[in-house]
This record gives sequence, C-alpha cells and structure tokens, in this order.
Amino acid sequence: MPADYSRIHRLLRILTLVQAETGWSTARLAVECKTSERNVYRDLQVIRAAGIPLDHDPQTRGYTVRKEFFLPALSLTLEESLAMVALAEHIGGKEQIPMMSAAARAIQKIRCNLPARIQAELAEIDPHLSIRLPPVSKIEEVRDVYQRVQMALRHKRVMLCEYEAASHHADGDNFAGKFEFEPYTLFFSQRAWYAVGYHHGRRAVRCLKLSRFSCCQLTSRTYTIPRGFSLDKHLGNAWRMIRGKTRYDVELWFDPSFAETIEDTHWHKTQQVQWRDDGSILFTVSVDGLDEIVWWVLSMGPHCVVRRPRELAERVKQLAGEMLQRYSGDSPHATRPAGKAAAPSAGA
Repeated sequence: MPADYSRIHRLLRILTLVQAETGWSTARLAVECKTSERNVYRDLQVIRAAGIPLDHDPQTRGYTVRKEFFLPALSLTLEESLAMVALAEHIGGKEQIPMMSAAARAIQKIRCNLPARIQAELAEIDPHLSIRLPPVSKIEEVRDVYQRVQMALRHKRVMLCEYEAASHHADGDNFAGKFEFEPYTLFFSQRAWYAVGYHHGRRAVRCLKLSRFSCCQLTSRTYTIPRGFSLDKHLGNAWRMIRGKTRYDVELWFDPSFAETIEDTHWHKTQQVQWRDDGSILFTVSVDGLDEIVWWVLSMGPHCVVRRPRELAERVKQLAGEMLQRYSGDSPHATRPAGKAAAPSAGA
C-alpha cells in the first residue's frame, strides 16, 4: 500500500503550527491545512498515539505541545560547544570529578541537536583536546553519602551522622558519637567532595569530607538554610578551604627561577605580585589562618622565603627542621648506605 504523503505532510504541518503559536483550534487548522475538521480530529489522535503530549488549552481554545517535549534547536558557537564537551566528556564523563558522569550522557543529547557544521568541526577538534586533573578520592567510598546529602538538600531533611575526623585536624574536631547535621551545600575542592552545614554536636557550621562519614541517614526532621549563607562568605580568605580565626598579611619572596611560575598562576583572590630588579618577586596575600599556606610555602623548597608574618616563618622553620631530622643519621627511617644498620635505640 503506497504511503499517504499528503497526510504525513499535514501531520507535520499541524505539529509545526501548534508548536509555534497558541490558539490553533480544529477549525483554524482545517482551514490552514485545506481539509475537514473531521480529518484534523483524526490527525490529532494519530499525533497523540505517537506519544506526543498534545493538549487542548481551554483559555485559547487551541492545541499545544508541551514545551518540555521537544528540545529546541541549539544555536551554540563552536567555542561554546567545545567548552561544554570539554567539561562534560573529559571531566564529567571520565569522572575526574566524581559523581559527574551524567554530564557525559547529557552532552550526547545536546550534540545531536547541534547544527551539522558544528558537529563536524567538533569531531575534528575534540580528539585533540585533553584535560587531566589531579587524582581524586575513591569514587565508590563516597557515592552513597553523596546521594544521601543530595537528598537531604533537596528535601531539607536533617541527617543523623557519624564521622571519623583526621587525627591531625587543625581545630581538634574529633567529635565522638552520632550527631545531627544540616547540610547547606556540597562542593568539590582539593580532590574530594565536602559538605558544609550546621553540626549540632559542635553547634557551629562545619566542613566535612564525604569519605570520612562512617554512617549517615535522613531523619524526619526538617531544617532551613540561613538566608544569608553563602560558601564564599563561609570560606572568607582561607588559602583553600580551612578558614582560621586570625587574618594574616603574608609576604613571600621568590627567587628568579620560580618567579615567573608563581606570577603567571592565580593562587588566591587577594594576591599581588611586585617584580624586583634582580628578577625575583614579592608575593603578598591576605589569608585567614596559616594551616594551609604553610604547606604550600614548604612545597616551594629553597626558592621561597617568608618575610612576614613571623608566625608563618617560625612554623616553616620548625617543619623544615623536623623534615631534615627525618633524613638525619639518627632517624630510624633515614636511608642508609648498603650494609650499615641503624644504631640500637636506648634501652634496646
């Protein structure tokens, strides 16, 4: 039986009309498509049978297709498309940021709706683009906690938790036992996911690493996120994510061999760089607390000197001395020449 191309054309015409404008009644469609109202009614039934959500609007006395059914044609530039592919496929799809794999599935749907020219250009460029972030926490260890915190945020439900704090935690936050927690936000930083929220046990807002939750469940109690809360305000001028109670104006000197590397990187929102005649630089920054920046300074080795504050200089000196001690001949962990045993400890 030959295909009824006139009807196929009419069905497509009806779909195009009701998508573009409201108020298309059967009578108006019949006039536009040069057919009877009876045929239009039959066409509308065929469209519904195909799974297309066609509704009648009593106010306009016409038919409409629900807006969310069709993804509108995308008019993204090549630059915009490439940026989305880079983030969704190379970072999300490869789970360089855990829990973001769904982004790769989403970008595939978007790519199908891009103009053919953009799709062709993406196919040429994308294979030559690579993004590699530092290794992250094990995904499976946090997936369940991540989903539960997400659900708590969505429904504003208080959580009942147990948490294993790091033994070296700066503020001694090793609260023992179960506590209630009201999550305000999830954020990814320093290779791991964290939840920031109100810790009932500490009676304060805390930043908790998801991989250290040993138990968490939703309760029936609800909560409200404070209107004025924001992650930026909570972090303040922290070097990364641990905000200390005291603000310090830090000045560091970097020798010429490291100066350019330091200057061309955005390390902190308050940083300023002053070049000196010998090719070295003075790097200044205002930070809340020294617990994080001290390790960054140490990672620069002999190429960095703390000029101020004195507290930071003393901490770097102390830690560097302890590091040196680890490599001394008196340390049981030091590397030794072949055949030479460590000296016995006192009382051995």
